[in-house]
Amino acid sequence: MRTLSGRDLAAAIRAQAEAEAAAGPQPRLAVVVATADEASLWYVRSIAKAAAGVGIACDVVDLGPDASPDQIGETLSRLSADPNVHGLIMQTPLPAGASAQELAAAIDPRKDVDGANPLSLGRLAAGLPAFAPATAAAVMALLDHYEVELPGRRAVVVGRSTVVGKPLAHLLLDRHATVTVAHSRTRDLASVTSTADVLVAAAGRAGLIGAGHVAPGAVVIDVGTNPTDDGGLTGDVDFEAVSPVAGALTPVPGGVGPVTTALLLRHTARAANLP
Repeated sequence: MRTLSGRDLAAAIRAQAEAEAAAGPQPRLAVVVATADEASLWYVRSIAKAAAGVGIACDVVDLGPDASPDQIGETLSRLSADPNVHGLIMQTPLPAGASAQELAAAIDPRKDVDGANPLSLGRLAAGLPAFAPATAAAVMALLDHYEVELPGRRAVVVGRSTVVGKPLAHLLLDRHATVTVAHSRTRDLASVTSTADVLVAAAGRAGLIGAGHVAPGAVVIDVGTNPTDDGGLTGDVDFEAVSPVAGALTPVPGGVGPVTTALLLRHTARAANLP
């Protein structure tokens, strides 16, 4: 079985982002935060550190976990209108009563480097230019990096979020894969996933995918980032159980995650150079 690490690919993408950032005005990324969730705050810190490493300015706008939807929306609108901001991310989770989809509509699609605005998702579905959600784009980048054949292959995506599952299904369709989207209400999940040549687990449930869910030799991409009691992360795939069956498998951590962060930086560098 091949372990599909994302670390070398992430380093290559960061190098591209650094070169593109140096070719024009310094890109500036703004991250709006309204949570006390430690895992989310750790992720934001990692984005800021990675941005500094490639010459991208990063402003973390922390509104606090008690921010109202109006405060978040007004902040997103203000930053969208700021010509000095090139990329804009609304970090989740959000406070109770705040709708991520409604608030994301305040993000200028030209600055929507994580593909959260419904307009960005609509353009992606229609095959028009748009920034894809970085995690979905990271899955595609990994498949390309490891030269996984997609045309005509059966791909199953477990998870139907607008962050990963739905946009990834469109990206796979654009590459001529035959795509099935499964989810929490799919009956006999294993009977669906075991048909896949390429299986993507993005349901947010630790250990959901076991050996019986995987066809022998399948390529398995684990998008899950579930916190463990000891402060670590585990995926949606039972790595030890699936390893003897799969042909290739991404680790958690070290698979999709580093590529996602690197793509956010490259998207920001490209947004800064849009005409």
